[in-house]
Amino acid sequence: MSRPNLEEIKRVYIEADLLFSNSEVDAAITKLANEITEQYADRDPVIFTIMNGGLVICGQLLTRLNFPLEAGYLHATRYRNTTSGHELEWKVPPMIDYKDRDVLVVDDILDEGHTLHEVMKHLQDGGAKSVESVVLIDKIHDRKAVPGMQAAFTGLTIPDRYIFGYGLDYKGYWRNAPGIFAVKGL
Repeated sequence: MSRPNLEEIKRVYIEADLLFSNSEVDAAITKLANEITEQYADRDPVIFTIMNGGLVICGQLLTRLNFPLEAGYLHATRYRNTTSGHELEWKVPPMIDYKDRDVLVVDDILDEGHTLHEVMKHLQDGGAKSVESVVLIDKIHDRKAVPGMQAAFTGLTIPDRYIFGYGLDYKGYWRNAPGIFAVKGL
């Protein structure tokens, strides 16, 4: 697979529409942390981040959860640094015993939700007491993997546009962008 043109990558950022500023995203993460704390503070949960997209949101979310928990990660992907999905590819399975425990799965976005749905099904089939999802962004459209699919905890909603920033990438780049940006024309 060839690497994208760096000038194109820079241009995408310069021309992008800012949907949510850094401070708006920060406020959404605080809101998520408060909601999760209210429901999970006495449940001894396991929190799994879906890599790579969930890295930024989960890193910031964990520091705001003031209760005992175990945290780990999973690596399952469908995108492989492209802008459209493929078959699910497992890179790293769960490394923490989650059997008979409440599990929260943290991801950057609920777009179509194929990856999130498959990961949650895997954990449920593996013996988790409960499995719920946490997403920074829910993209509003009617192409969900399961009709009516929603995360238990959602930070922000967006229209059906291709976005990047705060863990979400554009062709493997801009996960580090300080806010949520929409690519012009996509």
